[in-house]
Amino acid sequence: MKIGIVGAGKVGGTIATLLESCKFCKNVELADSRAGIDLEGLKKSKFVQTDVSQAKELATFVAGKDAIVSAAPYFLNKTIATACAKAGVSYFDLTEDVETTAYIQKLAAKAPKATFMPQCGLAPGAINIVGGSLASSLQFVRNCEMRVGALPLNASNQMKYYLSWSTAGLINEYCQVGEALHGGKLVTTMPLDGVERITIDGTEYEAFNTSGGVATMCQTFAGKVGDLNYKTMRYPGHRDLMKFLLQDLNLAPRQELVTQIFDQEVPLTESDVVVFYVSVVGNEAGGGLKQRSFIKKMHGDTIHGRKLNAIQLTTAAGITGVLELFAKKKLGPGFVKQESVSLESFLGTQWGGRVYGN
Repeated sequence: MKIGIVGAGKVGGTIATLLESCKFCKNVELADSRAGIDLEGLKKSKFVQTDVSQAKELATFVAGKDAIVSAAPYFLNKTIATACAKAGVSYFDLTEDVETTAYIQKLAAKAPKATFMPQCGLAPGAINIVGGSLASSLQFVRNCEMRVGALPLNASNQMKYYLSWSTAGLINEYCQVGEALHGGKLVTTMPLDGVERITIDGTEYEAFNTSGGVATMCQTFAGKVGDLNYKTMRYPGHRDLMKFLLQDLNLAPRQELVTQIFDQEVPLTESDVVVFYVSVVGNEAGGGLKQRSFIKKMHGDTIHGRKLNAIQLTTAAGITGVLELFAKKKLGPGFVKQESVSLESFLGTQWGGRVYGN
């Protein structure tokens, strides 16, 4: 299988690194507008300098691929997905943007033979595969809670946070409304609200509403699950500072400015941890009330001589696992939801099992 990756940054490069050892992938092309991308140690990969804002350049890159992965900023995904639809090429991305996903869901109808599967990373992505599988394992589900935190192992600044992934994506999920189920019905959640405290392995975290993490699960489980929601985890105190910055100072409408400030002034860390928490409560057929959970802390690793931090590795493992299922023809054509993938199938993939398995 020939795979094209748009965006040769940290996550795009990590996806290529994981694909290096995957038998289903013969070669990888990485596209980026920047020159001088380092592909040392990646024998399957080559770099093609491409400006995706130029339709001809993008169409040329997409042509002849079995699948395109967008590891570009979320605001470029509509353009990339549209080019894939025109070429009849399958498309995967990592977006947390709700509007972009809705656009791709409609776009998939225009290329019925290709697979369109957005939201394939960590959260949304793997969290929905786990949450969907646990919820489907019970006949009656009272609630499904999904929580993920991509956190620095150590932080001494006031907001107890250093950058470890896309700043634009981070700020966007802090600013946009989200979705949840309450009483089995779809509700809108306000960003940075719904604060709660969670203790895992003796460490206390706060969790609060952000957008995109439920992916399409509200569509799938409406009327079947009582309460279903996703929240981002941080160290206590972070949310209050973000609410002051984005809401009290009214900077949420100026996401580009906030992104620029963060990129300039908030340190980037390679020492991070991903905290992954799913809890489902419900009844088995003819049985009593059950609680099932999936809780894991994940760290970085060195793969093919490349040091990968936790958020890079968990995000790339999510999409690489899905690509393996696609290569094995276990994903149908059209729009594919994360929760349509069983946890067993996902953990049976090379990288899904290595990173998320026991």
